[in-house]
Amino acid sequence: MEKPTVGILIAQLGTPAAPTARALKPYLREFLSDPRVIETHRIAWWFVLNFLVLPRRPRVSAALYRRVWTERGSPLLFHTEDQARALGAALGETIKVEFGMRYGSPPASAALERFRQAGVERVLVFPMFPQYSGATTGSVYDAVFAHYGQQRLVPALRFVAPYYKHPAYIDALATIAREDIAHMPWKPEKILISFHGIPKRYVDSGDVYQYHVEETTHALTTALELGPSDYELCYQSRFGKEEWLQPYTSERLVELAHSGVKRIAAICPGFTTDCLETIDEIGHEAKKEFQEAGGEDLRLVPCPNAHPAWIEAMATIAREELSGWI
Repeated sequence: MEKPTVGILIAQLGTPAAPTARALKPYLREFLSDPRVIETHRIAWWFVLNFLVLPRRPRVSAALYRRVWTERGSPLLFHTEDQARALGAALGETIKVEFGMRYGSPPASAALERFRQAGVERVLVFPMFPQYSGATTGSVYDAVFAHYGQQRLVPALRFVAPYYKHPAYIDALATIAREDIAHMPWKPEKILISFHGIPKRYVDSGDVYQYHVEETTHALTTALELGPSDYELCYQSRFGKEEWLQPYTSERLVELAHSGVKRIAAICPGFTTDCLETIDEIGHEAKKEFQEAGGEDLRLVPCPNAHPAWIEAMATIAREELSGWI
């Protein structure tokens, strides 16, 4: 077998090792201690995190994770593992594909160390965040630079550019949406397009996330031939008291139900793998809120996961970024 000289790191945000308060506490500490995620006064936040958040939040989060945990464990973990395996098969043995988490386990640093041990000379970092945000993509960059900042021998590095409107990514999203909606027992009256939110302050300070979200939405709705009245763009996963990007998914669903909308198909294009935020927050909690407000049904379109259309898109994007290396 020819020795691989190029490695691809599929970088995900992270997941706890188990759906327990004991496992959630270190995971949440690592995640919420990242200044990219929580941009506030560090000393004040340290007290809030350690004396208000961590004593209580792990138990609440653990209960939510138990609802999505499977025999294979965390959905985000095993879907990412499947993506890495499928991408490796698509690209061939001369390219070594690994995956790693920004927070939790397995850490991205372990994958980068395996590249070193295998003699990989060029590394392409492939964040699983199509839309750039400092809190996600930027934080992955930080982790990679921090790892190599401790190494004597640093390989050549490249990072996949945000692919929020890349034709291959959009085509994969549209293919998956068409397939799933075609198998629904009814035709949706609205398509809900829900992205993870961030504080509005981050965008006001220069984060391009909202622009990328709007570009993705325009490209996807064009591919699906949706008119302005056929879909709703919303933001989910808000916490804390400050203003986040709007409209908020939960509030908009209630408004839609009150307006007489009965059936909704939900797509979450900011997530490349199904996880707590898609399976539970949208597929369970948002559905419940919609029904309690008068709606009849809400169906979640699966994330790309290891769908062949997404693996083909990943391979296309990777080959473009590896130009000159392979």
